[in-house]
Amino acid sequence: MNKNLEEISDGKRYGLNDMVRAACNDCAGCSSCCEDMGESIILDPLDIYELTKNLNTTFENLLKEQIELHVADGMILPNLKMTDKDVCPFLQEKRCSIHSFRPGICRVFPLGRIYEENRLDYFLQVEGCVKENRSKVKVCKWLDTPELKKNQQYLIDWHAFRKKIECILGDMSDENQKKTITMFLLNTFYINPYDTEQDFYPQFYARLDRIAQVIA
Repeated sequence: MNKNLEEISDGKRYGLNDMVRAACNDCAGCSSCCEDMGESIILDPLDIYELTKNLNTTFENLLKEQIELHVADGMILPNLKMTDKDVCPFLQEKRCSIHSFRPGICRVFPLGRIYEENRLDYFLQVEGCVKENRSKVKVCKWLDTPELKKNQQYLIDWHAFRKKIECILGDMSDENQKKTITMFLLNTFYINPYDTEQDFYPQFYARLDRIAQVIA
């Protein structure tokens, strides 16, 4: 655990079966974590699958109001776009209107993720949630994620892929080549629609395999 992590956490690592003080009485009218978040709510491919499926919309339509694109670690990635009042576009009367299919970063908060090789742990952000007197809850229950085992491996694989791409692009000097690759990745994992009538994970890994054949 590095110094920066120690500064923002309680100094502990949590696994899925550990108890963590994260439960906040269903937020009880508080929406602080849905406000003034800038570009920090980065969306992964599963988030886009869930949003397009449950809102019956497309990536392009989401770009009109709810999401925007920015560059992070060399890749072009979508994030939730704050409104002109600097709140989440899905916040309605201080309640999340997409709670059942909210993005992974929102789902895990106030926990954060720690990636190490083929392992995923969690830490508690000590200044993340403004609610006091939070109660303990098992991490797996807090995550409230269907097919949790598949989801954990997906997150590990997506993170490893992003780190690999960051290294590949970092070694490139041709800016046009970089742009071609980043647009190819954006199209492959985000813009090209998923079949929302089918399971997400096989579709994701099929795309990941295709990318691996193109980018060594």
